[in-house]
Amino acid sequence: MLLLTVVYSGNREDIIDGINKVKECFKSRNKVIGISESIESNTHFVKIFCEEEIDDRLRNIFNINVANILYNVVIDEFYNKDMMQFLSDTYFFLKYDEIKEIRDSSLQLLKSEGSIIDESSVYCINKKNQIIDKIAQCIDENRKININGFMTFRMKELRDDLEAIIDKIVEKYMVEKEYNEFIKLLKYFVEIQDSKIDLMNIEISSDGKYIIRDKNGEDITERLFNELNDLRYRENTNDEDILISVLITNSPEKVVIHCAENCRNEELIDTVKKVFTDRVEFCNDCKSCKEIKGNLYRV
Repeated sequence: MLLLTVVYSGNREDIIDGINKVKECFKSRNKVIGISESIESNTHFVKIFCEEEIDDRLRNIFNINVANILYNVVIDEFYNKDMMQFLSDTYFFLKYDEIKEIRDSSLQLLKSEGSIIDESSVYCINKKNQIIDKIAQCIDENRKININGFMTFRMKELRDDLEAIIDKIVEKYMVEKEYNEFIKLLKYFVEIQDSKIDLMNIEISSDGKYIIRDKNGEDITERLFNELNDLRYRENTNDEDILISVLITNSPEKVVIHCAENCRNEELIDTVKKVFTDRVEFCNDCKSCKEIKGNLYRV
């Protein structure tokens, strides 16, 4: 049974390697895939056979596997010919090194299997799957795929999806850049001012609340928070914002965070570590930590 004929020009080891992987995939399902290749004037004709009829489910699996091969061809084409121009035209305000960094990280993301890290990665994975589905549909409708023709007539449609992914990657890059600049500014404030507190213990309760204690174990949360009343009662200000401000304002020599796993905001812990670096310690087994874990809070 002839499944598909793939036509391409020149030497494309990536195509053959991809087809061999399809063969291995079907071999694991006890289906034998065969390949017949002929060459005419540097044009390769690769026919892919199966020794028996396959059902719709296996047909879909075959289409998706071949679509992944063509997807990587599309990505290489876009990366080599269009991506730099698109980034330079659309994000002209970025430096060359920044554009190059985004270009390289985009290729890595576009070619990776992808893991769900945040909302941005979910968007990119969904877009990538949409592209592969479009290619698979094209394969299903045409049992003969000419790679050069496919790139000529289908690339514009796919480019819109690829550019949407790049836009999302740049958006994430800009957010991270802004965050890193914010961290640098906070570190600068911490470094130029004298410490007002030797030791600041930050206890995080099982419900995510923060209690700040001095080196003597005295609860100084309200006193420190009240010093920032203007910020405290400002709209959209949360406890994490106030806590960061307390830390920056007092610039303690040492910060010990107790039961960090109770924190509901991972960004807070990350920010404190980046700003205070070697001043930060984590504790999970002292008397206070044991009381927190046992829901016994000191008054």
